Amino acid sequence: MCYALFLSTDSSEDLTRYNSDLISFQLPDPVDQRHLSTLKNREKWYVGSISGCSCTFRHLLSVELGFGEPVDWYGEEENELRATAELYRTIAGLVSRGHEVDCLDIWEGARKSDIQAKVVNLSEVAEKAFRLFENYHFVFQ
Repeated sequence: MCYALFLSTDSSEDLTRYNSDLISFQLPDPVDQRHLSTLKNREKWYVGSISGCSCTFRHLLSVELGFGEPVDWYGEEENELRATAELYRTIAGLVSRGHEVDCLDIWEGARKSDIQAKVVNLSEVAEKAFRLFENYHFVFQ
Protein backbone atom coordinates (compact mmCIF):
# COMPACT_ATOMS: atom_id res chain seq x y z
CA MET A 1 0.00 0.00 0.00
CA CYS A 2 1.17 3.54 -0.65
CA TYR A 3 0.19 7.10 -1.45
CA ALA A 4 -0.63 8.50 -4.85
CA LEU A 5 -0.55 12.23 -5.50
CA PHE A 6 -2.32 13.75 -8.48
CA LEU A 7 -2.25 17.41 -9.50
CA SER A 8 -4.26 19.35 -12.03
CA THR A 9 -3.91 22.85 -13.40
CA ASP A 10 -5.28 25.03 -16.16
CA SER A 11 -1.69 25.80 -17.20
CA SER A 12 -0.45 24.08 -20.34
CA GLU A 13 3.12 24.28 -19.03
CA ASP A 14 5.05 21.01 -19.19
CA LEU A 15 5.58 20.31 -15.48
CA THR A 16 8.28 17.73 -16.22
CA ARG A 17 10.64 20.73 -16.30
CA TYR A 18 10.38 20.67 -12.47
CA ASN A 19 11.50 17.03 -12.22
CA SER A 20 14.45 16.42 -9.92
CA ASP A 21 15.95 13.61 -7.87
CA LEU A 22 13.16 14.13 -5.31
CA ILE A 23 10.03 14.84 -7.36
CA SER A 24 8.69 13.84 -10.76
CA PHE A 25 5.71 15.01 -12.74
CA GLN A 26 4.40 12.54 -15.26
CA LEU A 27 1.24 11.89 -17.19
CA PRO A 28 -1.07 9.72 -15.11
CA ASP A 29 -1.87 6.14 -15.97
CA PRO A 30 -5.38 5.77 -17.44
CA VAL A 31 -6.01 3.21 -14.69
CA ASP A 32 -6.16 6.16 -12.28
CA GLN A 33 -9.22 7.65 -14.00
CA ARG A 34 -11.44 7.17 -10.95
CA HIS A 35 -9.16 9.48 -8.98
CA LEU A 36 -8.51 11.89 -11.83
CA SER A 37 -12.20 12.69 -12.10
CA THR A 38 -11.96 14.41 -8.68
CA LEU A 39 -9.55 17.01 -10.08
CA LYS A 40 -10.96 20.25 -11.49
CA ASN A 41 -8.54 21.25 -14.24
CA ARG A 42 -7.79 19.92 -17.72
CA GLU A 43 -4.03 19.28 -17.33
CA LYS A 44 -3.57 16.31 -15.01
CA TRP A 45 -0.32 14.97 -13.58
CA TYR A 46 0.84 12.13 -11.37
CA VAL A 47 3.41 13.43 -8.88
CA GLY A 48 5.96 10.86 -7.84
CA SER A 49 8.74 11.06 -5.31
CA ILE A 50 12.17 9.51 -4.87
CA SER A 51 10.49 6.27 -3.79
CA GLY A 52 8.80 5.97 -7.21
CA CYS A 53 5.33 6.29 -5.73
CA SER A 54 4.19 9.42 -3.86
CA CYS A 55 5.18 8.23 -0.39
CA THR A 56 8.24 10.41 0.10
CA PHE A 57 6.37 13.66 0.73
CA ARG A 58 5.15 15.01 4.06
CA HIS A 59 1.84 13.23 4.74
CA LEU A 60 -0.41 13.36 7.75
CA LEU A 61 -3.46 11.24 8.43
CA SER A 62 -5.13 13.78 10.73
CA VAL A 63 -6.22 17.05 9.16
CA GLU A 64 -7.15 18.25 12.66
CA LEU A 65 -3.44 18.82 13.37
CA GLY A 66 -3.33 21.12 10.35
CA PHE A 67 -0.28 22.49 8.67
CA GLY A 68 2.85 22.76 10.75
CA GLU A 69 6.59 23.01 10.54
CA PRO A 70 8.63 19.87 11.19
CA VAL A 71 9.27 18.96 14.82
CA ASP A 72 12.02 16.72 16.16
CA TRP A 73 9.72 14.23 17.85
CA TYR A 74 7.85 13.43 14.60
CA GLY A 75 10.90 12.10 12.74
CA GLU A 76 10.33 13.22 9.16
CA GLU A 77 13.07 12.34 6.71
CA GLU A 78 15.11 15.06 4.99
CA ASN A 79 14.01 13.75 1.56
CA GLU A 80 10.35 14.17 2.57
CA LEU A 81 10.95 17.76 3.67
CA ARG A 82 12.90 18.70 0.55
CA ALA A 83 10.48 16.99 -1.87
CA THR A 84 7.49 18.67 -0.24
CA ALA A 85 9.23 22.05 -0.46
CA GLU A 86 9.80 21.48 -4.19
CA LEU A 87 6.13 20.57 -4.61
CA TYR A 88 5.04 23.66 -2.69
CA ARG A 89 7.26 25.94 -4.83
CA THR A 90 5.87 24.45 -8.04
CA ILE A 91 2.26 24.90 -6.90
CA ALA A 92 2.90 28.39 -5.51
CA GLY A 93 4.59 29.42 -8.75
CA LEU A 94 1.63 28.30 -10.83
CA VAL A 95 -0.84 30.04 -8.51
CA SER A 96 1.21 33.26 -8.47
CA ARG A 97 1.12 33.30 -12.29
CA GLY A 98 -2.68 33.21 -12.13
CA HIS A 99 -3.28 29.51 -12.77
CA GLU A 100 -5.76 27.26 -11.04
CA VAL A 101 -4.20 24.31 -9.22
CA ASP A 102 -5.61 21.48 -7.18
CA CYS A 103 -4.24 18.15 -6.00
CA LEU A 104 -5.43 14.88 -4.54
CA ASP A 105 -3.40 12.95 -1.96
CA ILE A 106 -4.90 9.48 -1.85
CA TRP A 107 -4.05 6.30 0.01
CA GLU A 108 -4.06 3.28 -2.29
CA GLY A 109 -7.36 1.49 -1.96
CA ALA A 110 -9.30 4.54 -0.77
CA ARG A 111 -12.80 4.98 -2.12
CA LYS A 112 -14.07 8.15 -3.74
CA SER A 113 -16.39 8.58 -0.74
CA ASP A 114 -13.29 8.77 1.52
CA ILE A 115 -12.11 11.97 -0.16
CA GLN A 116 -12.66 15.30 1.56
CA ALA A 117 -12.01 18.79 0.19
CA LYS A 118 -9.88 21.58 1.63
CA VAL A 119 -9.20 25.06 0.25
CA VAL A 120 -5.59 26.07 0.88
CA ASN A 121 -4.63 29.74 0.78
CA LEU A 122 -0.89 29.66 0.12
CA SER A 123 -0.46 33.17 1.53
CA GLU A 124 -1.48 31.67 4.89
CA VAL A 125 0.57 28.45 4.69
CA ALA A 126 4.35 28.76 4.70
CA GLU A 127 6.50 26.43 2.63
CA LYS A 128 8.01 24.81 5.73
CA ALA A 129 4.54 24.18 7.21
CA PHE A 130 3.00 22.68 4.08
CA ARG A 131 2.12 19.00 4.14
CA LEU A 132 -0.41 16.72 2.52
CA PHE A 133 -3.37 15.10 4.25
CA GLU A 134 -4.38 11.57 3.41
CA ASN A 135 -7.47 11.33 1.20
CA TYR A 136 -7.78 15.10 0.76
CA HIS A 137 -8.46 17.13 -2.34
CA PHE A 138 -6.70 20.49 -1.99
CA VAL A 139 -7.81 23.50 -4.03
CA PHE A 140 -5.10 26.17 -3.93
CA GLN A 141 -5.56 29.93 -3.84
